[in-house]
Amino acid sequence: MSEKFDLPFKSDMQPQMLDLGSKIQFRCHKGISCFNACCKKADITLTPYDVIRLKDHLGKSSTEFLKDHTVPFQMDKEGLPGAKLKTTDEGVCLFMTEEGCSVYKDRPTACRYYPLGHMSMLASGSKTDETHYFMVKEEHCKGHEEDRVLPIADYLKEQETRQYDEMNREWMQLMLKRRSMGPTVGRPPEATLQMFFMCSFDMERLRRFVLSDNFKKTYDLEDSTYEVLEKEDNSLMQFGVRLMKQAFFGERTIPEKDGAWEKRVEERQEVWDARRQAEIARQQQAEDEKYKDA
Repeated sequence: MSEKFDLPFKSDMQPQMLDLGSKIQFRCHKGISCFNACCKKADITLTPYDVIRLKDHLGKSSTEFLKDHTVPFQMDKEGLPGAKLKTTDEGVCLFMTEEGCSVYKDRPTACRYYPLGHMSMLASGSKTDETHYFMVKEEHCKGHEEDRVLPIADYLKEQETRQYDEMNREWMQLMLKRRSMGPTVGRPPEATLQMFFMCSFDMERLRRFVLSDNFKKTYDLEDSTYEVLEKEDNSLMQFGVRLMKQAFFGERTIPEKDGAWEKRVEERQEVWDARRQAEIARQQQAEDEKYKDA
């Protein structure tokens, strides 16, 4: 299975899979005739680390940034919430200027990779995912006609993707694991979807949640850990991934106080059984309606 978050607006993909040693012909610069054209058809899905870099660049909280600069969307059929950069009605990125990107130093992962798409794939029975690349060629882009050829590894180093990839890796693996497990029974509860969005993107809300008295009564963490989570967004983001692994997959990634785990498992099983019964009843009713007049 694969997880993709970086396809530009209405892109025409070439299906050939590439690796880090594959060579590409491409160069984008201010003097090129199509400069800024890709930003006028922007469809940028954000990762957790993207949000942190951009909100810090703008001097805003995550909550403010999400409200002012993003639009929500569903990343899968079950309603898993994601965030895209807000654009004008014509699809123009709000960070675009005549001089180029106004947040270039902290531009999102998808912008750094362009014109490369990338996907993580997890083979059946494998515990390690593999990353593959492919070229995206859009009619307006003249960068492919520039006289420069270089390996993908060199291009990604030039675009400074390494830190973004490292910071997003565990979250991307979480998404890949969730997708590789196949569909669940029915749509996840709204509280689950809200928790996913909070843990992924809204560090201010997540920080209040983690530092709350109720959280501290459940989880067995050192005071020094809470001190780090109170101050460091990157550490909090990674902690949010651990929290989601525990909440969604039952992995004991965060120590809980005596009795808390057993109580949580019991409550989760009750919720799961209720959801399953509700879905079975819904399907049975649909079948009954289908043949009622037959």
